[in-house]
Amino acid sequence: MSSGGGGAKRKQKHEEHEEHANHERWLVSYADMMTLLFVLFVVLFAMSSVDQKKFAQLAAGLSAGFGADSVAFTGQSAPLDGAANNAQVVQIDPGSNPGDGTSGTEGLNITQKAAVDRAVLAEDRKRASANAQKAAKEAEDLKAIERKIADALAAQKLLNSAKFTIDQRGLVVTIVTNEVVFAGNRADLRSGGEKILKAIAPTLAGLPNNIEVDGHTNQLNAKTTYYPSGWELSAARASTTVRFFTEHGIPKKRLSAVGFSDTKPLIDPKDPRSITQNRRVDVVVLTQLTPEQAALLPAASGTDSKLHTGQTTAAAQAEAAAAAAEKAASTTQTTTKTTTTSHD
Repeated sequence: MSSGGGGAKRKQKHEEHEEHANHERWLVSYADMMTLLFVLFVVLFAMSSVDQKKFAQLAAGLSAGFGADSVAFTGQSAPLDGAANNAQVVQIDPGSNPGDGTSGTEGLNITQKAAVDRAVLAEDRKRASANAQKAAKEAEDLKAIERKIADALAAQKLLNSAKFTIDQRGLVVTIVTNEVVFAGNRADLRSGGEKILKAIAPTLAGLPNNIEVDGHTNQLNAKTTYYPSGWELSAARASTTVRFFTEHGIPKKRLSAVGFSDTKPLIDPKDPRSITQNRRVDVVVLTQLTPEQAALLPAASGTDSKLHTGQTTAAAQAEAAAAAAEKAASTTQTTTKTTTTSHD
């Protein structure tokens, strides 16, 4: 009996010991977690200075630890790695945040900052040069459109009925109403106005550009008869012109009408001619350049940025021939003078 009782006690103590051992198994998981954290910080520290030799050693160790070979660990070239084995030492600022935009050139020495400034200036010059070239090309294209419109007006003996300007918006065709296009205080097209618009409509219809029609009134404070103010009158005249264009082959989605009343005079309101000159309709062939490029259009167009009579194709060809003849004569004169001097 006593021996049986002693055996029971020993069994009970053995069971209590096993239960105590099960409670301490959390140390294994804790140790694993601490090991992984240690490895993580070692990797982060190693990444702060990427050196090819050290990276290869780390990669080899990780590869062996995971029991598999990988392109990412062996340093071999891969389709997306770009530089392959030509790795360079790259210092990473541990305090910088790639997304906050505050690092900039902080931490660079004078030589490095100067190199960055030179690179920025070079990029700015490159972009400015590209914009200038596009503006010059656009100015040439707009001038070609002017010649086509001028040819159509000249064919109808209406060349003096419109003036041209190239500004940052594009090519501006100014049609002075002066009782020809619209009657006073009215927005109904007269026969003279229809003839002018009909002459230029085919050229406009063949362009890819959008067209804006601006209505303007003069600065007189006379009360409008059929409209509350000059705003409604100028907008109605622009709308009438747009409607005429839609009826003559120009898609409505390319057209827009704007009324400016007397807020954008063509010439100084103190000038006596302003009473007739400022009452007008502007047909604007809008440029397709970006705003940054379009801002260069007036400078690129030279004298065409000022109000002028349209140049026909024949006039342009005659001007080019005269310029070529003058250049040839100047070259001949210079050659003759050089030959004479050498004989002396």
